[in-house]
Parts: sequence; structure tokens; C-alpha cells
Amino acid sequence: QVQLVESGGGSVQAGGSLRLSCTASGYTYNSYCMGWFRQAPGKQREGVAAIYTGRDSTYFADSVKGRFTISRGNAKNTMYLQMNDLKPEDTAMYYCAADPLYPVSWSQESEYKHWGQGTQVTVSS
Repeated sequence: QVQLVESGGGSVQAGGSLRLSCTASGYTYNSYCMGWFRQAPGKQREGVAAIYTGRDSTYFADSVKGRFTISRGNAKNTMYLQMNDLKPEDTAMYYCAADPLYPVSWSQESEYKHWGQGTQVTVSS
């Protein structure tokens, strides 16, 4: 059974940085798409970034381009989201998601079969 565990969330002031990690276990696929989503209180969950290992492709929401980067760890079951120049509007619960297929639309929740429990990111002004 696939399990995803996020870590690295916390509280930071605007302009600061955080690095989120997602570690997958029970994953036997040769290639897969792993993504980060976030959900702020009262808002819908939105796609932040994703990486497809089969093509080494990365994807970002316009709101985080130039500030966030996504990467895989040396252990292929680990993914990172480096978040720089954080803004109060980045405050949300961040979720890791994964799926073995190449995404038709990487930012759609329905593209992902497996989900983590989330890690909270709070950015104060």
C-alpha cells in the first residue's frame, strides 16, 4: 500500500523560506507524477507544483513561479518543494500527491491516486 508522508512545514515571516519533503513508501512504479497541492481555510485545494519522473518534467502554478522549485531526492521515493520569498497568501495546508501516470492536467486533484495527510505552512507579514 502506498503511503505519502509530508514534513518540513512551519511558521515563517514573509520573505522567508521553507523546504517541504514528501517521502513515499510502498511505491513500485517505474515512473510517476508527484505533486504538491495546498488548501487555505475557506478555499479550494489548488495545485502548486508537480514533477513527472518519466520525462523529468516540472510544472508550477503561476502564483509560485520563480519562487518555488520542485525536485526529487537521491532516493527516488523522495520529493522536495523549496519555497522561497514566501508571502502571507502562501499560508495553507500543503499536501503531497502521487500517481503512476503522466498527468493530463497536473493541477487537477483527480489526476492523483495517492495523498498524504498534509503539513501546515504559515507565513506572517
